[in-house]
Amino acid sequence: MANPDTSLLDFIEIPILTVRNGRVQTANASAQMLLGNHSVGQDVRLMIRNPDALDMIASDTGGRITLYGLSVPGSIWEMMCKVLNDGTRLVTLDDLSARDSVSRSHTDFVANASHELRTPLAAVLGYVETLMDPKAGEDATTRDRFLAIIRREAQRMQALLDDLMSLSRIEATRHDAPDQPVDLSVLTAEVASEFGRDAGIMIAKPGAPTIVFGDRTQLAQVLRNLIDNARKYGVADGDINIAIEVGANGWSSLSVHNEGEPIAPEHLPRLTERFYRADAGRSRAAGGTGLGLSIVKHIIVRHRGRFDITSKPGEGTIATLHLPPVK
Repeated sequence: MANPDTSLLDFIEIPILTVRNGRVQTANASAQMLLGNHSVGQDVRLMIRNPDALDMIASDTGGRITLYGLSVPGSIWEMMCKVLNDGTRLVTLDDLSARDSVSRSHTDFVANASHELRTPLAAVLGYVETLMDPKAGEDATTRDRFLAIIRREAQRMQALLDDLMSLSRIEATRHDAPDQPVDLSVLTAEVASEFGRDAGIMIAKPGAPTIVFGDRTQLAQVLRNLIDNARKYGVADGDINIAIEVGANGWSSLSVHNEGEPIAPEHLPRLTERFYRADAGRSRAAGGTGLGLSIVKHIIVRHRGRFDITSKPGEGTIATLHLPPVK
């Protein structure tokens, strides 16, 4: 059987090479990107240094093997080898790293969600069992205190379930770019009014129109989350400053600034991860689910925009979203 035409193999995204008598005969573009531009003609032992993989290539039966760290540390590849009629080995390499990462993320997400639900559920069950004791039920003060705790923990579970459902809906539409014209200034004023006049929210609006293409409901959710975070983690009775700007490139930006304690630099890159908390105790005490900023990021990504958080001593924290211009 003739060796595959390299020009045809170049159209295949996964790395493919042919090996004969221990040397690489052909390598498509993807294989050369992975193993080096000068892989053709080289001893295959210089390209793939896994002994088990080399034994498989040398065998008369071929097979399948998993390789770790072939491209970068932590990467996972599946190598398949088929022996052709003329003895040439056809070797394919499939990068499993992304799939493995998604699988681990899913496992971690389920574990974290289960943990977050288990804690309030345990409290609810514990206090319900206590109230079933006739002595506890007869004491009105104890009963009312326990019922208040049960209600608070049930609301905590409800908030978490609402956020989980919200994330699910956002991810289901992440590939559909929103196309509704939304006036960012008008929407911001509407959402700010929901928090009441005494919330200390001040809005600086630009003179230019702030029309963006977006999902109005989702953008309102972003604003609620950011304002709510600014209230929870800012100084008591401190102002929340919202600034809306339109850049020379047509991009609109909206920043929410509080005057609270700064967030340590090592936490900033991870704040939009699901269930990540810079201060777990403070977040739970404030009623946070650990999903608010993750929801914000997913919504902004769906809008083809960017989301940044900066925090410095003496300046508080600024959360900024950037949205592309209407075209």
